[in-house]
Amino acid sequence: MLFIAILYFQNEKNVYFDLTKTKMQNIVSNIGSQVILAHMQGKTLDKSQFLKSDLYQISFYDKYKNKLYGNLEEKVDFSKKIIQKEKYFILVHDDDYGHLGIFHIAIKENLYYQKIIDLRNEIIILFLIIYSILGLIGFYLARLFLKPIKDEREKLNNFIKDTTHELNTPISAILMSLENEKLSKKQIERVRLGAIKVSDVYKDLTYIFLEERETKTNLEEISLKILIEKELKYFEVLAEKKKIIIDVNLEDLKYKIDESDFIRVFNNLLSNAIKYNKQNGSISVLLKERKLVIKDSGIGIDNDKIKDIFNRYYRATKDNGGFGLGLNIVKNICDEYNIKVDVHSKVKEETTFTLTF
Repeated sequence: MLFIAILYFQNEKNVYFDLTKTKMQNIVSNIGSQVILAHMQGKTLDKSQFLKSDLYQISFYDKYKNKLYGNLEEKVDFSKKIIQKEKYFILVHDDDYGHLGIFHIAIKENLYYQKIIDLRNEIIILFLIIYSILGLIGFYLARLFLKPIKDEREKLNNFIKDTTHELNTPISAILMSLENEKLSKKQIERVRLGAIKVSDVYKDLTYIFLEERETKTNLEEISLKILIEKELKYFEVLAEKKKIIIDVNLEDLKYKIDESDFIRVFNNLLSNAIKYNKQNGSISVLLKERKLVIKDSGIGIDNDKIKDIFNRYYRATKDNGGFGLGLNIVKNICDEYNIKVDVHSKVKEETTFTLTF
């Protein structure tokens, strides 16, 4: 930008110089013509008319370079056609051939360097304005481009804090229970719940951050009913703790999907149905007509938040912990296997997730 401004200034300066030089040559040529004409007509030259201008100063010289008359005070070097100084320049004209005793005319231009200073100031001001505008635009764009990074960094910081909290609670429960050499049934249940929680956290973190997702080939159809029945036993303790009744109605359905992927989808949906359910609530698990429907009697989700629940790190509420990873994992796996996901919810009443295979 600065380089362009300098080039522009030099170009305009040269243009100004050429224009001023041409104008001075025209003026002095016109004066020379008047001198010759007056001499040929035997008239006296009106000298005063040339000394009135504020734009230039002029003097006339004889063949010995002595000043005859004029208002140019500076010393003239007649060996040069143009004499450039710091604040002015002088043009020398030698084409009068001694008419009226005039052999040389010297003219000094008074406004050229002021024009150059004005030009320089205009370019500096314009440069500062453009630089400021570009700076503001750059600042705005930088903030705009950095905002997603800032948001992701904030999400990651929150995620790390949540991870610490989510792991600390079950691990503390396990350690406290194991301090007693003779574990009661309640303590054994607490250890089991803690182990389940740590296992769930580990599986989600492994899926998101450690596993390299590759398109699976040579998949075989597996029985979703058998897998669901197996996983339901895994959640019995969690449901019993909140006195939640799980109603199960399963038809046999086979589908080409990796077993661990389906388990991860089902476990995340059922885990949320328990986590966000109320005490003495209910859950319905229905597998019928190529659809898996999991319905809970929990806190529900606002309609304006449903579109965001599958985003990574998003949590509609922070009251029940979690990382905001579960539903993101569900959506990624369902997209991979062309499984359609629908969500319907009523706040403080129910939430229904429907997977269509």
